[in-house]
Amino acid sequence: MKRILFPTDFSEVATNAFVHALAFAKILHGELVILHSYPTLSIDDQFFPENFKTVYDTVELTQFDIFKEEVPKLHAIATACNLDNIKMTHRLMEGDLVNNIKKSVEEDKIDYVVMGTSGVTEWDAIFIGSNSGEVIIGITVPVLCVPLDSKYKTIKTIGFTTRYRAKDKQAIHTVLNLAKHLNAKLKCLYVKTSNSDVSKETIAEWNAEFETQPIEFSIVESDEINEAVMDFIITKNVNVLTMLTYKRGFFKGLFQPSYTKMEHPEFHIPILAIHID
Repeated sequence: MKRILFPTDFSEVATNAFVHALAFAKILHGELVILHSYPTLSIDDQFFPENFKTVYDTVELTQFDIFKEEVPKLHAIATACNLDNIKMTHRLMEGDLVNNIKKSVEEDKIDYVVMGTSGVTEWDAIFIGSNSGEVIIGITVPVLCVPLDSKYKTIKTIGFTTRYRAKDKQAIHTVLNLAKHLNAKLKCLYVKTSNSDVSKETIAEWNAEFETQPIEFSIVESDEINEAVMDFIITKNVNVLTMLTYKRGFFKGLFQPSYTKMEHPEFHIPILAIHID
């Protein structure tokens, strides 16, 4: 059974992502681990030696009360979605969010993380400087990032941008395994620019290797990479777009994100971040 970690601060962004997490768990016959992380109280006990513990205990109790109040609301959402049969466990952890997620991933043997993003429409701003971005570059399990404006749809098509690198295959096999569980198709895009150096032999080798798999490869000749990816999302009816992350902490998708506003509703789709060593 797959285990899915859902970090939440009980905000609107997180609540929207919770619906995706529920549906994801149902399809994968998995269970949810719901994590609420709150920061460590920054009070110097040297200056408040007498009442430090009282202040600390008050903050801790407040967080626990919030947790007790909000958790039933999540269960109510699950019931409203007819997904209340999904097993859910809960964790309340003090400390840094990313560190707590790492700890939960290890201790709870997590397979996927599902969390909300800020809901903005620039692809880069979804991640840069956000909790989602820090989580993505900090852990090795796949992370499904759900923008606020992304309403849940059955995942029928997963998009994948590739440059036919050997390392891309590792991620493709990960996503392919997920696509099979979801009964979805994996559609890969290679944007061949004027500087592209991928040989015809490499492309032929990939086509032969994945010939029996539910994968479709598309090659588009263009120097406007962002626009090509946007067109790909629309024309191929992509429900989730895969992006790759590396140890250095930045995205290695096919394109470099820009500040191009993408108001088209098709662009408000979840991003599946896959870590590559």
